[in-house]
Amino acid sequence: MEETRVKNAWRATVVTLFPGMFPGPLGDSLLGRALAEGIWALDKVNLREFGLGKHRAVDDTPAGGGPGMVLRADVVAAALDDSPRPGPVLMMSPRGRPFDQAMAQSLAAAPGATFICGRFEGVDERVLEARGIHEVSLGDFVMTGGEIAAMALIDATVRLIPRVLGNPESVETESFSHGLLEAPQYTRPPVWDGREIPETLLSGNHARIAEWRRDAAERLTKERRPDLWRAHRERSSGPDPIEAQSARSRISPSPAQPGQGKKDGQEKE
Repeated sequence: MEETRVKNAWRATVVTLFPGMFPGPLGDSLLGRALAEGIWALDKVNLREFGLGKHRAVDDTPAGGGPGMVLRADVVAAALDDSPRPGPVLMMSPRGRPFDQAMAQSLAAAPGATFICGRFEGVDERVLEARGIHEVSLGDFVMTGGEIAAMALIDATVRLIPRVLGNPESVETESFSHGLLEAPQYTRPPVWDGREIPETLLSGNHARIAEWRRDAAERLTKERRPDLWRAHRERSSGPDPIEAQSARSRISPSPAQPGQGKKDGQEKE
């Protein structure tokens, strides 16, 4: 598909052995429409075209032995150096920095990004170092390749670009936008299967509704993602005093028992 491109369109470049996998789901729905309108652009770099020899080899056996194959540094470097790529270069890897909403926002603010879709046992470490490639992970699991992971990162990033979503306010209220999970959502009918929409949401009182949603978001975050809750508390008003006291009690040593005080020449605290 031939896309038009608006000036300064955000540009995603994918370096992959399987360019036919793209755009895939990125070509449908709101992201697909934005791609066709040129709000963002997708460039596919076929790693095989930079392979060596008659068979266009892109990999070789691991140095030091071991199973599988490793993508060659010279092949990956040639693909990256073929033409200028705007923005950071990312490598999909389970050992990388966990991807989060803050990273998506940072990528959306850049002119674009390049995504290396690894295969086999990974990529020669030397090209990661030489080209300043940042490893990024979707989570603590292993996939057969980096293509699906790259699609997830591109989806999360492109939707933050102005004009991609129909209602830009939705970005401000969804999960992680303010460090909290999103409050529960409801729609018609007002009663379903004996379950009612919370009365506050039907009150028309916007201040009460905003307070209800904020309280619900905080409650859900505290229950389901205590790590996010702790980070939110520290950003907003310092550590939760109850949680801090609990943490101190867990790490503080027990009071000395009678007859105890010194052991092996060290003061017992």
